[in-house]
Amino acid sequence: MTHNPTTPVTPLAPPTPPAIPTEPIGSIPRPAELLAAMADHAAGRIGDDELATAQDAAVRDTIRRFEDTGSPVVTDGEQAKPSFATYPLAGSDRLAPDGVVIPFADGHSRQLPRLTAGPLRYAVHAERYLRSALRHATVPVKQAVIAPSALSLLYPPTAVDGYPREAFLDDLAAEAEADIRGCLEAGAHVVQLDFTEARLSLKLDPSGGLLEQFVAINNRVLERFSAADRAGIGVHTCPGGDQDSTHSLDVDYAALLPGLLRLEAGVFYVQLAGEPDPDKVLAVLAGHLPGHARVFVGVTDPIDPRVETPEQVRDRVLAAARHLPADRLGTCDDCGFSPFADDTSTSRDTAFAKIRARVEGTALASRELLG
Repeated sequence: MTHNPTTPVTPLAPPTPPAIPTEPIGSIPRPAELLAAMADHAAGRIGDDELATAQDAAVRDTIRRFEDTGSPVVTDGEQAKPSFATYPLAGSDRLAPDGVVIPFADGHSRQLPRLTAGPLRYAVHAERYLRSALRHATVPVKQAVIAPSALSLLYPPTAVDGYPREAFLDDLAAEAEADIRGCLEAGAHVVQLDFTEARLSLKLDPSGGLLEQFVAINNRVLERFSAADRAGIGVHTCPGGDQDSTHSLDVDYAALLPGLLRLEAGVFYVQLAGEPDPDKVLAVLAGHLPGHARVFVGVTDPIDPRVETPEQVRDRVLAAARHLPADRLGTCDDCGFSPFADDTSTSRDTAFAKIRARVEGTALASRELLG
């Protein structure tokens, strides 16, 4: 086809520069209506169907509010999870309540259940939550799952009768693999392993032996996936975030990150906004980040009641970019805003205001760094 020189040619628009990616971590405080429905269900005043209706309404509202912030990636806010840690075992009859106790700095604690009989089987897989969210979302959805290392704490120090620990770990690896793979196959933007016990492990065992054990358990699962799959699997670490308190903020990241970054994951989500010396953390990250991986740094602090400004977020991103290449950098919140369903220490309005600041501040930094 011959070009007619008298026909004006519309110049091509310059390509849009790639933006620094930004993602939430997971949980959002539940609305009052859902909390009331959960209490009514626990008391036997409403049935499973009524609870499911309240959960779906909360997921729909959460995703709408996420998208209203301009967030390019959303989650279901973990609205239907009883907690980020124990959702796979909801309703199981093979647990006792007297498991490992996790103390927080403000004096409160959380207690995991204890496995009383085998075999370990997930009663709920995270794919269920993802498919519910996908019905309502118009942008990509990420899905958080609990790291198998956290569930390894269910096995008691004394053996479970007829169920040796190695058999338990085999079953745990198989169930965790199915949890992750189901989400990938259902269309998750990324699957995020919540590994909050990583930093806690160094408080419980400063020698690092427990951390090495946790990393080995998680890699036992991650190594079952192809390199292409692992590019869509991330790991989140933080010092805990519950009732506006932490369980291991006093543990030095310099002791944690070299071991954590040996995980066979493609993405790492690292709490940073709440750190007293972020430049020190960034220097350790820069020295140990695997060549294939991207790191998302926390730029909003869910346990700080003050809402960050977009400019504060921008400055935190620019500080991170002085240590890390911009094309391997992303931003996130430090932690989920309500990892346990009963945590109402942060309001939904505050959570979404912080998310909006993260989105807008990351965009400001992208324009400065990427043109």
